[in-house]
Amino acid sequence: MNPIEGHLPTRSPLHDILAPTGIAVIGASSEPTKRGYKAMVGLIKDGYRGEIYPVNPKADMILGVKAWPSVTSIPGNPQLALICTPAATVPGLVAECGRRGIRGAVILASGFAEVGGEGADLEREMMAKAEAHGVRIIGPNTSGVFNLHHRLNLLALDDVRPGGVGIISQSGNMLLSLALEAQHNGHVGFSTYVGPGNQSDIGFNDYLRYLGEDEHTRVATLYVEGFRDGRKFLEVAREVTAMKPVVVYKSGSTELGQKAASSHTGALAGSYAMTVDLLRQSGVSVVQYSDEILPVAEGLGLLQKARGKRVAVISDGGGQATIASDRLAEAGLALAELSEATRARLREVLFPQASTVNPVDVAGSTDAHPSLLATCMEIVAADDNVDSVFLVGMFGGYSIRFAESLLGDEMRGAEAMVDLANATEKPLVVYSLYTPIKPPALRRLHEAGLPVYASIEHSVRVLAALGDRGQHLAQYHSHARAAAVEPLPALDAMFRQARAEGRDLFEYEAKRLLRDHGVAVPPELVVRSEAELAAAAEHFGDAPLAMKVVSRDILHKSDAGGVRLDLVGEAALHRGREAILAACRAYDPAAEIEGVLVTPMAGKGVEVIIGVIRDPIFGPVLMFGLGGVFVEILEDVVFRAIPLSRHDARSMVDQLKARKVLEGARGESAIDKEALVDLLLRVSRIVAAYPDLKELDLNPVIVNADGYAVVDARVIVDRDSDPSDKEAHR
Repeated sequence: MNPIEGHLPTRSPLHDILAPTGIAVIGASSEPTKRGYKAMVGLIKDGYRGEIYPVNPKADMILGVKAWPSVTSIPGNPQLALICTPAATVPGLVAECGRRGIRGAVILASGFAEVGGEGADLEREMMAKAEAHGVRIIGPNTSGVFNLHHRLNLLALDDVRPGGVGIISQSGNMLLSLALEAQHNGHVGFSTYVGPGNQSDIGFNDYLRYLGEDEHTRVATLYVEGFRDGRKFLEVAREVTAMKPVVVYKSGSTELGQKAASSHTGALAGSYAMTVDLLRQSGVSVVQYSDEILPVAEGLGLLQKARGKRVAVISDGGGQATIASDRLAEAGLALAELSEATRARLREVLFPQASTVNPVDVAGSTDAHPSLLATCMEIVAADDNVDSVFLVGMFGGYSIRFAESLLGDEMRGAEAMVDLANATEKPLVVYSLYTPIKPPALRRLHEAGLPVYASIEHSVRVLAALGDRGQHLAQYHSHARAAAVEPLPALDAMFRQARAEGRDLFEYEAKRLLRDHGVAVPPELVVRSEAELAAAAEHFGDAPLAMKVVSRDILHKSDAGGVRLDLVGEAALHRGREAILAACRAYDPAAEIEGVLVTPMAGKGVEVIIGVIRDPIFGPVLMFGLGGVFVEILEDVVFRAIPLSRHDARSMVDQLKARKVLEGARGESAIDKEALVDLLLRVSRIVAAYPDLKELDLNPVIVNADGYAVVDARVIVDRDSDPSDKEAHR
C-alpha cells in the first residue's frame, strides 16, 4: 500500500491550538442542555490528557473538576479556550484570553457577521481584540472541534474512533452524518474535525495546511459552502495534494462571481463548474454527491493513488461485471487490455467457460473455491497494463450462499488478498453484495486496510479518484507554470489612457496587446473617415473583408448591427460602412463612434472562445471552450487558475465535451493543438503581467490545421481600483 510522502515548507500555528496541553472552558456548566456541559462531558469521557479549566463565576466544581471564577484567575498555562457564552460577551473574553496568554479561542456563539448589522460590528470588535492580544479565532458560529488522537472532543460525540480522516466542515450536521456513517462502517476513523464557522480569522486554507502537516491525517476532507480566500486555498491545496489526498464537497456556487458581467466570460464564470475545475487543477478530488464523501475519503486515505486509469475487473457474475464496466466508462476510466500471458494464466485456473477478456467473469469457477478470486486478482495485478484491480460480486458471502464449509477457504482468500495488497502498489478495491452484513472475510479485509464497499458506484468513484490523483502526481513536478511576460511601457500607457478616458480598450488596442506579446493576430486597419476606405481597399486588394464598428459605447457589436462580412472592393466597403453607422446610431443614438475596423475574413475552422476574468474569490481565471454566439447556451467551457502550466493548457483542450470536433470530425482535418496550447499559455502570461486587465474575451478564435486566427478581441479595463496597488502587486 502506498505511503504518504513529502512535507510542507512551514509549520502551521494551529498545532498548538488544536492539540493543546490545557484548555479553558469558558461558560462551563452542569446543565445538560448547555454547550458548556457537553464540552466538559466530551473532555472527561474521552480521557483528555491535558488540564481542564472550567470557568464559571457561580460554581466551585463542575462535573468533579475545580472551576474558576474568571479567565484571569486560571492557574497553569492553557493554550486553547472554548467560549460557550453569548455573542455580546465574546470581545471582552477574547481580550482576557490574550492577557492570560491563551493563543487560540473557539467561539461557538452565533449572532455575528452572518446576521449582518450589529452582528458584523460585533465581529469586527472581536477581531480587533484578537489581533491586539495575539489570539487566533476558530469561528465564530462554529459547531466545534475535536482532535481524537489527543483525546480532545469538544463536541461530546459518542462512538467516533481515531483514524486518518481529517474533516473541516461548514455544516455541523454534515459532520454528524459522516460520524454516523463511519459508525455504521465500523472501520473509518477521524483525526481532527473543525467547524470553520464565519472564518473571521482562520480560513479553509489555514486548516488545510494544518491537516497537510498533521501526522495522524492521511486524507483531508472538506465540506465547503464558500471560500473566503479561494486563491490562497488553491495554492495550499497544490502543496498538500503533493503529499496526501484532499477531498472536497462544494455545495452551491460562487455567488460573488455571478454578478452581471460585460463579457461572455464574466457571464459564465463564478459557477460551480468553475470552482470544480480550479480545485481539480490543484489536485483536489471533488465529489459530486454527499454520500460519496466518506467512501472516497476512506479509499484515498487507505490506498492514496493509482498509477493510471486502467482497471482490471474480476467478477463472479456477468450482470454486475457489465454494470461495473458501464460505470467505469462513465467515470473516464478504461478497462485494461490484459496481455496474452495474463489471459493464459487465468485460463489455467478457471473453468473453460470463463471469460478471460476484461472484465474477467469466472463463470462458476469459484463457487466451490472462493479463494480462487484472490488468485485471479494476483494474476491480473502482475500485468503491466493494469493500474488497479476491482473485485465485483459476492466475496464474503460464499459460506452464506452455498455452504458453511466454504468459510475456511473464504478466509484463506481474504488473507491472500491482504498479502497481495501489502506486496503491490496497485490499489485493490472490493465491492461485495454481502458488505452490509459484514461477514468474517470482509471484516478481515477491512481490518487490514482494504476498502470494501456496498455500492459499485462508490467503488468506481474511489477508483476514479485514485487514478486522477496518480496522474496529477505524475505531472506535478515536471510541469512548471508559465511566468508572466514583462509588461511593455507603451501598453501600460495604453491602459492608463483608457482608464483616464473612462473606457475599455478598443478592439484594435486589445489586438495590439496580443500582437506585441507574440499572439498571431490578422492584419487590420482602422478607418475613421469615408476618405480612408480607398486606401483600405487598395491595401487588402480583392480579399474578402470583415468590417466592425469601433465605439467605446458598443461592446456587443453584432447585437448593434455593427458587423458586416464578405466585403470585396471599395464600393462594398462604402456600403458596409454606411450600413454599420446607420444600424449603430439606431441602436444607441448617443454612442461615440470612432470609425470602423477592416480586416481580412478568417479562414474556415472551428470557433472557440478564450476568456479571462478576475474572480473575487479565486483571482485571475482563464476560460476556454466552443465559441461563437452560442457559447452561453452550450456552456461547453472549462476553467483554470492563472498562471497556467503547459499541462493545464493541454488538459483544457482535452476536457471539452466536444473535443472530437477539434480532433477532426466528418472528414475535417484535426486542428493544430500545439498552436492552440501556445495561445492559451500566451494569454495566461499577458494577464499575469497587466493587472489593469479586468476581463478578456477572444471570441471567436478560428482554429484549424494551420493554426488559429483571433477574429474578435475585447478587453475590459479595471477602472475601480487604485493604480498604485497594482504596481505594488507586480
